[in-house]
Amino acid sequence: MRLFCGNANLQLSEAIAIQLNTKLGDMKVGRFADGEVAVEVNESTRGMDVFVIQPTCRPVNENLMELLVMLDAFKRGSAGRIVAVLPYYGYARQDKKAKGREPISAKLVADLITQAGADRVLAVDLHSDQIQGFFDIPVDHLPARRIMANYFIEKGLKGDDVIVVAPDPNATREAMEMADELHATIGVVAKRRPRDNEVSVVEAIGELAGKRAIMLDDMIDTGGTMVQGARLLREHGAAQVHCAATHAVLSDPACQRLAQDVVDSVVVTNSIPIPLEKRLDKMEILNLAPLLAEAIDNIHKDASVSAILANRIAHQKRMF
Repeated sequence: MRLFCGNANLQLSEAIAIQLNTKLGDMKVGRFADGEVAVEVNESTRGMDVFVIQPTCRPVNENLMELLVMLDAFKRGSAGRIVAVLPYYGYARQDKKAKGREPISAKLVADLITQAGADRVLAVDLHSDQIQGFFDIPVDHLPARRIMANYFIEKGLKGDDVIVVAPDPNATREAMEMADELHATIGVVAKRRPRDNEVSVVEAIGELAGKRAIMLDDMIDTGGTMVQGARLLREHGAAQVHCAATHAVLSDPACQRLAQDVVDSVVVTNSIPIPLEKRLDKMEILNLAPLLAEAIDNIHKDASVSAILANRIAHQKRMF
């Protein structure tokens, strides 16, 4: 087995390697003078399981192109099996046609990754379940919700006075599963999007008076959904509002919005590297490395990946 990574999230890649008691493979990913991606693999991977760790986060197109060129390099180097490890999947929100003449870019990216040489994909919290079906190769889809549930349990955010709120109806299933793990109740915020990156919150559904609320989503981009939702939950009597999301995209003005007093804490993961200037005092960054390392090890051994999630749920239930 060999682990390699591009430039997108070196810190997470190194943490995964440490968890697996190994080192990242010897490879250089740079640029030619005209900006083209240059990849040089300095060790043999013939017949091996190769795991390429590369979230396609900002700059999305640069990191995506790095991933594709790396996959092609290993395919042409006769790697036995190539697994694209995608802690964050860029273009995921373009997963359907909302109106005429729109692309389905999430499907296009899936085709590119497959054609570049990936035999399997390991992803974390895809924006929608149908993206798994965009691939013609196996996809292992890991939810970070279990890591977040463990964090909230340790912080005492569990029981009847806690409500897990889905920021839109599409996120209800994840919120319900989190609520089950925390022995909490469930709520939903109804919203609409007048246009991209704009949100209008309509109503909150659920018993919120005096509750400690956790708003759970797959990502925080500009922060509009979270902050408007938090404000609405406060208006309905919530005593606390904690915002939780796997992917901290944090496009401006997300940090300014999340810094408002209406939000008590922000819980994210390190699927995307977060610059120091965007790390709020009330932000907690959870480590995905143990979860990804265990999944990588199971894939390499042809063991069950879904068993990891079942074991984590059982462990969390024993903590009560």
